[in-house]
Amino acid sequence: MDLIIKPTELCNFACTFCSSTSIASSGASVLEHDKIFQFLERFPATKTIIVNGGDPLVLSPDYYWKIIRYLESKKLSTTLSFTSNLWAFYQNPEKWEELFRHPLVGVSTSFNYGSTRRVTKNQVYTEELFWKVSDLFLERVGYRPSFISVINKENEMSAIDNVRLAKKMNVECKLNYAMASGDEGEPYPLSKIYKLYLEIVDEGLLPWEFNTKQMFSRIQKKATICPQNRHCDEGIRCLQPDGDYYSCGAFGDDQKYEINFDLEMNSDRIETPLRSAPELLSMKSDCLTCPMFGICNGCKKTISDHKKHGIVEKHCELMKTLAPEILNLRHHQIEDLYQFGVLSL
Repeated sequence: MDLIIKPTELCNFACTFCSSTSIASSGASVLEHDKIFQFLERFPATKTIIVNGGDPLVLSPDYYWKIIRYLESKKLSTTLSFTSNLWAFYQNPEKWEELFRHPLVGVSTSFNYGSTRRVTKNQVYTEELFWKVSDLFLERVGYRPSFISVINKENEMSAIDNVRLAKKMNVECKLNYAMASGDEGEPYPLSKIYKLYLEIVDEGLLPWEFNTKQMFSRIQKKATICPQNRHCDEGIRCLQPDGDYYSCGAFGDDQKYEINFDLEMNSDRIETPLRSAPELLSMKSDCLTCPMFGICNGCKKTISDHKKHGIVEKHCELMKTLAPEILNLRHHQIEDLYQFGVLSL
């Protein structure tokens, strides 16, 4: 089991695509440690605690040291994986570098071209600033962090530039399509992000983009993670700042398909609300007999967004034109897949 924690919805950025921009109305709620520790007692084999937000560095390092001390006291091998814009680190690296150097801690960050990622409403987070943050992290912590880019219709023309930047930095980026939560009023069509993944393959950028590798894993019927894992209910949970409990962070932002925390903590049963929801089975009934079923219906939140916003047919139309090339990837560059860790012997 993995656990996503959103300790706070507060953020020191003002990104136009981010759910936290409008969800964090008061910012008063902070996730209680007891909830995290209770989860770890129930699931002691938890591999990773994924820490996001908001921005997790809005809170003090002491909040996270308390979790680490608990892990150490229980002799758990659970790791903490932070996703942060790292702006607080950039402004005060001494405050964070000991935590980030801890062997149980890993850090990734975020960047995308265009005007959607903003330090303030009037200041865009530029490539120049991003390099400064990344360089300082490399200097003070010892490695250059990977990064996530969120793609929507405002920045889609520069989307592949993020992967080219990752190549320059010699790190991996993850191009995520925007989902419809908070200020992001409509989802980015899934078919358009797959068109982008094919362009990444054609340009030879596969080693530097995470989700393109996931696409290969999916068509090879190998294990995948979000956003390609249809069985995420079985392997991941999310705790929101107020203690609400979900199997999907995105649905948590929507406050849909909540799981009863106390009930699951006190039973041997694993709840699967997304699997049992018939409206999340597929985008449409025709999907069930389509060879692209697994590609188009890997994420239940994506299914929900596409249905709610009436873009299923638009998605399907483009996806049918991409399908032959995607399916042909089963036999394409197999040696590269082993080299880049997409497949294993």
